[in-house]
Amino acid sequence: MKKTLSTTPYLIRAIYEWCCDGGQTPYLAVIADDRTRVPTEHVKDGEIVLNISPDATRNLKIDNDLIRFSARFDGLSREISVPVGAVKGIFARESGQGLAFQLKSQSDSENDLQPSNSESDAGPKPETTGGRAKLQIVK
Repeated sequence: MKKTLSTTPYLIRAIYEWCCDGGQTPYLAVIADDRTRVPTEHVKDGEIVLNISPDATRNLKIDNDLIRFSARFDGLSREISVPVGAVKGIFARESGQGLAFQLKSQSDSENDLQPSNSESDAGPKPETTGGRAKLQIVK
């Protein structure tokens, strides 16, 4: 029996390309836990928002299981590693448009996060890390 692939990494790549093609800055909202390799001094309330634009990253690779890149934080180059399952959302900084992903139960063995696609989710999504950008579903 074939394993069903998660749509999440494909949607992340699509929104990333959409942001870059439109001259916007792609930001990744991530749950920081023991699976993520991010600068802990920039984590707030267990989350971090990362600028993943080509100007801010080096060697960005969005695989089906892991997102990896190098980026500068406080002038120091850092290696970042984020499991796709730790991504809460991806959005354009300028417009706030993008996709948010819902947490699934820990007992679900396929993925920790799945895209939100119900009709009631079509409106703006507030970002939980502060009053900055808002997430909303792009149709």
